[in-house]
Amino acid sequence: MGRQWGPAMRAAEQTGCVVSASRAGHPEAGSWSCSGVILSCNPGLVLCHGGIFTPFLRAGSEALTAAAAAILPGDSCGDDLRLHVQWGPTVASPAACAELGRPGLCTPQCASLEPGPPDPPVRPLGRPLQPPRPAELLLLLSCPAFRAHFARLFGGEAAEQWRFASAALDDEVSEDDEEDQLRALGWFALLRVQPDQEAAEERGPALAGASLGAVPKGAPLLACGSPFGAFCPDIFLNTLSRGVLSNAAGPLLLTDARCLPGTEGGGVFAARPAGALVAFVAAPLCWKAREWVGLTLLCAAAPVLRVARAALGNLYPSAAARLPSEVGVPRDVPLRDPGPLWAAAAVLVECSTVWGSGVAVAPRLVVTCRHVAPRETTRVVVRYFTPKSVAVWGRVVFATQETSPYDIAVVSLEEDLDGVPMPVPAERFHEGEAVSVVGFGVFGQACGPSVTAGILSAVVRVDDTPVMLQTTCAVHGGSSGGPLFSTRSGDLLGIIASNTRDNNTGATYPHLNFSIPITVLQPALQQYSRTGDLGSLRELDRAAEPVRVVWRLQRPLTEAPQSKL
Repeated sequence: MGRQWGPAMRAAEQTGCVVSASRAGHPEAGSWSCSGVILSCNPGLVLCHGGIFTPFLRAGSEALTAAAAAILPGDSCGDDLRLHVQWGPTVASPAACAELGRPGLCTPQCASLEPGPPDPPVRPLGRPLQPPRPAELLLLLSCPAFRAHFARLFGGEAAEQWRFASAALDDEVSEDDEEDQLRALGWFALLRVQPDQEAAEERGPALAGASLGAVPKGAPLLACGSPFGAFCPDIFLNTLSRGVLSNAAGPLLLTDARCLPGTEGGGVFAARPAGALVAFVAAPLCWKAREWVGLTLLCAAAPVLRVARAALGNLYPSAAARLPSEVGVPRDVPLRDPGPLWAAAAVLVECSTVWGSGVAVAPRLVVTCRHVAPRETTRVVVRYFTPKSVAVWGRVVFATQETSPYDIAVVSLEEDLDGVPMPVPAERFHEGEAVSVVGFGVFGQACGPSVTAGILSAVVRVDDTPVMLQTTCAVHGGSSGGPLFSTRSGDLLGIIASNTRDNNTGATYPHLNFSIPITVLQPALQQYSRTGDLGSLRELDRAAEPVRVVWRLQRPLTEAPQSKL
């Protein structure tokens, strides 16, 4: 994964674990599990998601939403609660495995130290997992600022559109279970477990936590969690996923790293500061209006660790001193920080009740999609963030016809976009290169532009001329008209037009989307900027039939193309 990821990968492998909870003497009741992070090895302190504790709360999940509730003691759960923590391989060697009659690859049974027939080779590490160890619940704690921002962004009328659950959208989840999961968002549990001394010594130096704001929007992240929790840890324990910090509202963070149910409570680490713990996974799956968003909800680690340190200071002072310290200098940035310099060219376009994204291509010129600003001469508001929100009026001077394969509108502004860097248009495209999409989808009007990362997966050409770009970046409603950039150079590659939808099931796929290459637009935009002549832009309505076939995705000619955003 590259030299820059070495510290983050080591931190993830050394601190990742899985936590399971069950009822003593009632195996038929089943068990609950999630991911966790080993904060300290001596004493053994583990932090995991609080959602698995809701079935055990004496006062029910309502205790999590009680007024001013930020900390609950360990005895708030019933006496029948039994906890176990399991983590990755530490000190066993392939030779030790061979002595047990299990040469080669090892499974959790290998750690039981009981001879027996070889198990199927399923974990290519040559080292066994540690056996699950009993743990004690010290306290449940929450991040009040996370809960406040969550209520602002997802509460009120928006609550009907959003769903956060540890199950797939079509799975059967009772209303009570879903309500418990919502109440537990932003809650975490601090456990005490005593690992063996050899394992503690091998796990290396103490973990460091990134200060809130030390990691900028668009920065690369590494998420570590165990999909499906305690199910088959020899395969799923400490699975890694890469992404970027997509957006932030205080300690409420979003990443496009792809996480699955069971990774709640897992750690998210930064390449810079090297290997620092940035956040914990709060909700791996998010839907808006029954569409998978493709983003993971995180809670910043710094405020959670502060609450834990303050609570432990009264109960276990020596343990509080072993919690991770904060590293990295907090950046004095506004809530709507656009991220990388090239991302500042993304703007919010509001046309009556419709809003979407756009990109500044000249001090007084913005390009967006026709379905965001569909009618010529219409007045629109353009908002940009450098660093605070500034609104500028403009009017649509050109919009392609609905029959055009290119979904484009051009807005001329009444004032310059002061402080907005003008992007450099790309002249060529390289399949497989790292790219980023900047747009106002999901939280656009509340938190400023989001950044999602991926690769340029395909360049579709007609007569050797690029007419469509495909990427794997997560793209959502509200991203239409936003810019597609080369992550390495910052050059503008294209304009986001749509993502994909299955017309039979209605499912939307945010990681397969289409952009209009900037090379299609740049000559016409240059001519308009110099002369005010719209002639070259109007040629977009007269694209050749092969281009129309590409943008119809091979649909019949009688069916008009429509954007899916």
